[in-house]
Amino acid sequence: MIETPYLLFLGDAPDALAAKVAQGIKDWRPEASLGQYRMDGCNADMGLPDMTILQAVDAGCKTLVIGVANRGGVISDAWKTVLVEALDAGMDIASGLHNLLGEESILVQAAERNGKTLHDVRIPTIEYPIANGKKRSGKRCLAVGTDCSVGKMYTGIAMEREMVDRGMKATFRATGQTGILITGDGVPLDAVIADFMAGSVEYLTPDNDDDHWDLIEGQGSLFHVSYSGVTMALVHGGQPDALILSHEPTRKHMRGLPEYQQPTLQQLRDTALPLAKVGNPNCKVVGISVNTQHMSEDEANAYLAKVEAEMGLPTVDPFRHGAGRLVDALATI
Repeated sequence: MIETPYLLFLGDAPDALAAKVAQGIKDWRPEASLGQYRMDGCNADMGLPDMTILQAVDAGCKTLVIGVANRGGVISDAWKTVLVEALDAGMDIASGLHNLLGEESILVQAAERNGKTLHDVRIPTIEYPIANGKKRSGKRCLAVGTDCSVGKMYTGIAMEREMVDRGMKATFRATGQTGILITGDGVPLDAVIADFMAGSVEYLTPDNDDDHWDLIEGQGSLFHVSYSGVTMALVHGGQPDALILSHEPTRKHMRGLPEYQQPTLQQLRDTALPLAKVGNPNCKVVGISVNTQHMSEDEANAYLAKVEAEMGLPTVDPFRHGAGRLVDALATI
């Protein structure tokens, strides 16, 4: 169990999107997010109090959470100095990076010296099966994106909260480090051996009541040449009954790939739906989730109305305006 409250470590994140782990925790677990730690050159800001390690301990922080998701998931030497300081001051450390805390001898020694715990949430703890493609009872919804980091996780969590508020049966199923740190459970999908990825999604979303919805956290994008494999595992292993298209309209290019452009929502629909129908012939695209955080209210409303008219699907920013209309759309399944 990862102890709360947290000090969110932003390190030297070059921009806000690089600190998406911290942003997700701050937005969805604000009661556990006491402060942030920023190094020189950090261009991310969660709007939390900036704290030194000692100030965080005095404020009651129990765990330093690495809130940065850099390309390759690497712990730099500059970070290690701060992490050792946190362990020496009495905090545990939690991370979802590919570069595991437990593989860094200086951190292992500091943790042992202080009787503290290193939490690597990106380590699969179960021997997952190979997918069998058998139809499971219950219902499943998956958000698929035009790009990485466009709001797929926010869509799933927002829909789950709306459904629970309505008295519906719903469970958000985390598949990435941020979702796992928020909910405390899930499958670190991109750390699962490739042959078992789809099977791990089947394991995560087992047979359930006929009126129960699993809201599966989306990952990557079918159009992102770096991370499309993890998306395919979700599309086939999840056997979704409903797809939500997710988009961030202010991007100039695919995340981390300046030479690649995002597909249109029409292209995403026409690619994702046939692939989903391989595992579930009855799958439907039921709505569109748009991340409008970089737009004014008027710009956002105008854009959402334009997309809805073009696509003929309910189009909302579920974090900004609520997920009610996306939940309503599930009634068509």
